[in-house]
Amino acid sequence: MGTLKQKITSKEELESPHVVKVVADHDDFALYFSRSMIPYSRTDINITYYKHIGLYVYQRDFLLDYAKMKATPLEQKESLEQLRALENSYKIKVVETKHQSIGVDTKEDLEKVRKIVGGV
Repeated sequence: MGTLKQKITSKEELESPHVVKVVADHDDFALYFSRSMIPYSRTDINITYYKHIGLYVYQRDFLLDYAKMKATPLEQKESLEQLRALENSYKIKVVETKHQSIGVDTKEDLEKVRKIVGGV
């Protein structure tokens, strides 16, 4: 399973529960996804925060197995389906993209996209 991440550049995105955050290990495999700010900084260390871009790639066999998995506690708590894979010990490769994207999670997001595409 694979997905994308992008640097968070605004305090608004960092604090929004509609923007899913991701942390990854040194090999760019996801450690966790959350609607909260992760990692939480207890010091003034300069940390780069990433948002998750909801585009997924799957290998066929994994997708067939994933479709049979039951919802997991963390998935239900955060309302994030990718946590089901992590809780079932699957790895998720996370690749950084510099291409700008807009998530559509609220009516306000939808209006932003409509303005960009010309009122569709």
